[in-house]
Amino acid sequence: MEESASSEASFCLQKITITDYSKDDYQYEEVPADDEFSLQEDDEDLSKALQTIQEQTEDAHILALQSVLTSEKSVSEIPEAMDDYFCNFLVRLGMSRTLDCFQTEWYELIERGAFTAKDVGLVPTVYTQNQQLQAENMRLRKDLDNYKLAANKAKEAFLKMQKERDFHRMHHKRVVQEKNRLICDIKRLKAHYASYEPVLKQLTEKYQTTLRQKMLTSLERDRAVGQVTGLQATLHSLESGYAVQSPVTKAGHECERKKGLEGPTQKALQEARQQKMLDAERSSYGPVKDSVKIGKRYPKDSEFPVDTQANSFLARAKECTQPLKSGEYKLGNTLKVHDLAVSCGTQLVTSSGDATVRIWDLSKGGCILTLEGHAQAVWDCSWHSCGDFVASASMDSTSKIWDVNSERCRYTLRGHKDSVNSIEFLLFSNMVLTSSADKTLSLWDARTGFRVHTFYGHLHSCNHATFNMKGDTIASCDSRGMLKLWDIRQSVPITSVDAGPRPANQAAFDYSGHAMAVASSDGSVKVLYLELGQLSSLRGHGEEEVHSVAFDHKAGRLLSGGADGTLCLWT
Repeated sequence: MEESASSEASFCLQKITITDYSKDDYQYEEVPADDEFSLQEDDEDLSKALQTIQEQTEDAHILALQSVLTSEKSVSEIPEAMDDYFCNFLVRLGMSRTLDCFQTEWYELIERGAFTAKDVGLVPTVYTQNQQLQAENMRLRKDLDNYKLAANKAKEAFLKMQKERDFHRMHHKRVVQEKNRLICDIKRLKAHYASYEPVLKQLTEKYQTTLRQKMLTSLERDRAVGQVTGLQATLHSLESGYAVQSPVTKAGHECERKKGLEGPTQKALQEARQQKMLDAERSSYGPVKDSVKIGKRYPKDSEFPVDTQANSFLARAKECTQPLKSGEYKLGNTLKVHDLAVSCGTQLVTSSGDATVRIWDLSKGGCILTLEGHAQAVWDCSWHSCGDFVASASMDSTSKIWDVNSERCRYTLRGHKDSVNSIEFLLFSNMVLTSSADKTLSLWDARTGFRVHTFYGHLHSCNHATFNMKGDTIASCDSRGMLKLWDIRQSVPITSVDAGPRPANQAAFDYSGHAMAVASSDGSVKVLYLELGQLSSLRGHGEEEVHSVAFDHKAGRLLSGGADGTLCLWT
């Protein structure tokens, strides 16, 4: 205790003042040149000392790292104490009561000093290794079970995929066999069809030739019969000395005959009709002649006239002036005549969306006959030049020939596969022209109701078709504005003109046949000059659709009707 007190007394605190020598007047001595070598030796000793200190510091750092690495050994490499080993063993086996007894006796023995921890020692390394091997064995067994389960699943999936592969392979083989069989059948059918194609083509040509010959023969026969009948009637009338009176023109007759324009054929036909009337008058006084039919089912039915009449309008066509040149048609007047759209209609016969055709008497100012029979809207109608028959075209894919006198349908023209959009009689003939939404035109014989020929060539719905004045050319227009001209004798298209893309609703020839007018849905009237191949547009209806067009007899004026309810007169 005394030594410690003396050592503590030898240390004491002292206050030391440090002066700043930079402000003193002390004069430093200059070092002589002889002492330079000694200074160099002192510098070398200092650098060696610093290097030695640095090496020692590095060695101490390495040793510290080694001690840390040795202290961070895994727990499994450190031997386990005996009591911990037994406790872990009992816990692992779940022997809790035995564990409590062991710990009680163990710690009692240690407290009594029966033995110490040094006497017990550590568990031999072999036990620790055995424990590690056992744990690793359990882990490997668990992994093995997992791998077996995964292998079984993979095997099941593999077997399933094999079955699906076999099924699809069998299905593919069957499809290939069916494909090969179908290819063989198609080749055989093509060969079979190729063998029949020349025969069908030949038969079609023969059929068309026969139809043309039949039509021409029928026309020539009717003409000859008409001439003979007319001559006989003239001779008989001259011999009998009876006065001849002209028949009264019936309502709806579009042909106004002039004596100066009548030829020998017209006179013969007129005299034949007059003779028929005289014979009917005589039959009331004398015996009935053989020409009178007995027991006729419909006594009011009209007889179709023979196709021997000449077109009297051809004489007017010769008088027709040449159509105006391109751009010379100008809007002369506009008439507001309807509140709704202006569509096709004649003076005495009208078609309607109520599926009826009506005959009107302008002198009486009302409807005198309603013809019913169509299932859907009637788009168009046309008078026969004799005034006894009316043709109508309907949305129900049919056309009808109506007898005005017997007030009934004489024939229903079936053959189109879609709506019939227009119908027209050839002037002074029994031929009927129809256009349809099935992209075709058809010629019909009104006396029999049979289709004579079908024209193919349009790619869209045909909206209208019409004859020229001579009756040798047909003009048709469709819903894409395509205009086609057809040679009726050769049944082939002559030319095609694109007036689209908006629909062309109606086409009309002038009397000379040199120009055409087309009513277009783009609000314009298009005029086509056939000799020049030039197409011009006339605008007067705004953006509304133009539904109908018509020339006057000298082609100096053009009339158009539109959806805006106006009529435009172009001069």
